[in-house]
Parts: sequence; C-alpha cells; structure tokens
Amino acid sequence: MDLGTIGNAFRAQLIVPEQRQLFDYWLEQTRGRVMPARADISPARIPRLLSGISLVEVNATSRRCRFRLAGTRLREIYDREITGLHLDDLDWGDKEDYWRAAYGRAIDEAKPAQGVVRGPTVHKEHLIQYWLKLPLSSDGAVVDMLLCHDYFMPASEAAHDLRAAHAG
Repeated sequence: MDLGTIGNAFRAQLIVPEQRQLFDYWLEQTRGRVMPARADISPARIPRLLSGISLVEVNATSRRCRFRLAGTRLREIYDREITGLHLDDLDWGDKEDYWRAAYGRAIDEAKPAQGVVRGPTVHKEHLIQYWLKLPLSSDGAVVDMLLCHDYFMPASEAAHDLRAAHAG
C-alpha cells in the first residue's frame, strides 16, 4: 500500500484537527510498514488528544473487540467507564450495524477508517460524532488493535459550522 498517496487522500477527508494530528502521528509511526504496532504508539507524544482516545483490542480468533483503554470523554458519552468492555456491551440502539461495519472495515482492510454519525448511542441524538479508527499490528500483517479517536459536538454547533463554511 502506498501510504503517501493514500495518506494524503485520507487525511483530506478528516474534518477535526485533532484527528489530522493523530493520523499524522500514526502515519509517522508506520516507518515504511503497512501499519505500526501498539508498542510504536506513545501517549506522551499525543497528550492533548488522550480524552478522546481509545485502544480497542481485537481477538484474532473470535474477532471480538474489547476496549483496552478509553479516554475520559468516552466515559462522559457512554455514561460509564467502558475500559474493559466489549463492543457488544454498549447500547448502540439502531446504530449497531453501523458500528460493527465501521470497526470491521478497519480490521478487515487493515487501513484507516473514518466517518461522521449523528446520535452515536442511545439518548445521545443531540451529538455529532467524528470518529477515526487506525489499525495496529504486532506482526505487521494482522490487525490486533485499533487506535481510535472520537470527537463529539452538539448537532446545533455542527450545523452552524457547516453553514459558516459554505457562506465563506
């Protein structure tokens, strides 16, 4: 995979500056490989992003995903600590298929994935979530962890930002 061309195109799709910063850091850590390993990622290099960061462990056999670490902003969104929980422990409501596909795409394709969704969980319909999933691999081939960043914004602010961007 040519990370230069693909990386530029992918980066151009990222709306949130913090996600561009994390993507640039992830890309730097690939060091010519398809993806970095968890050991290549240092929280000390991205301190400003930590509240929206999660590390999601991928079970090689069952493909079941578990939050190995979740930032404080995620605790606020899910109204509880999610570190240690599996993806299917969360109440996604009608977004369950969406989230399974989002995580699955990053794992199956071993490539970064990003998106935007309104109402990330049940009772959070007033929020817009900008999400980023970056694959990590211990052996350089199979995704065994995802480095994720989630940014949340009230839907009313997101609509205002979009109107302002189109007016300028």
